Amino acid sequence: MTDAAPAAVVLAVLGAIAGSFLATIAVRWPQERSVLRGRSACDGCGRTLRARDLVPLVSWGAARGRCRACGARIDLRHPAMEAGCAAIGAASALAAPDIVGVAGAVFGWLLLTLAVMDARDFWLPDELTAALALAGAAAAMVAPPDVAARAIGGVGGFALLWLVAAGYRAWRGVDGMGGGDPKLFGAIGLWLGWRMLPAALLVAGMVGLGWIAWRRVRGQAVARDEALPLGTLMAIAAYPAWLVMILQVA
Repeated sequence: MTDAAPAAVVLAVLGAIAGSFLATIAVRWPQERSVLRGRSACDGCGRTLRARDLVPLVSWGAARGRCRACGARIDLRHPAMEAGCAAIGAASALAAPDIVGVAGAVFGWLLLTLAVMDARDFWLPDELTAALALAGAAAAMVAPPDVAARAIGGVGGFALLWLVAAGYRAWRGVDGMGGGDPKLFGAIGLWLGWRMLPAALLVAGMVGLGWIAWRRVRGQAVARDEALPLGTLMAIAAYPAWLVMILQVA
């Protein structure tokens, strides 16, 4: 743990920085706003942000969550993703204080971005899912599981949810699952391998059922056909599954 502490600090800082950029993607991309062009600006008044406004978490806290110029609330996805990516970076380094931990951090950061976008906009961009898949294939060179397990996990994960979606469509005559969900599960399979996929899917289902139960306890109505962001649920389950897998082989 002592040896892992410096790596955890470094990956936490890098995670906060990555989270700042990834939050911009999560906020702007669904609105069809440019992510790469132009300087960072307030989403409310368009004021160009200065360096002091761009320090992850610190700037948000110093400004009390509001734009210094117009007073508009800063979208909570910004500090939440910065904090989340920092925590993922630290956890990955503590599990594996080497290149394996870096790979795991990238896995977690991309998953968090996809989870936030699916929860808010029910959208899993193919570009991000493809990046997750490619990174998973590349990670086979430095981290477990082996290439064969990843390949089976990728193909099997996609095929499983695609067949479920096709079966539901044939039975009910409507789509019961977004087209991005099988792709995401296949990408997750390229990271976890086939052995961890059943557990990840089970945990995702349990998280979904827990969310529904929580809403019912609070007195909120839940319709039988209400859509749940399956991509978010799978992302929530996948990163802890990766941590467990790495700790088991450490």
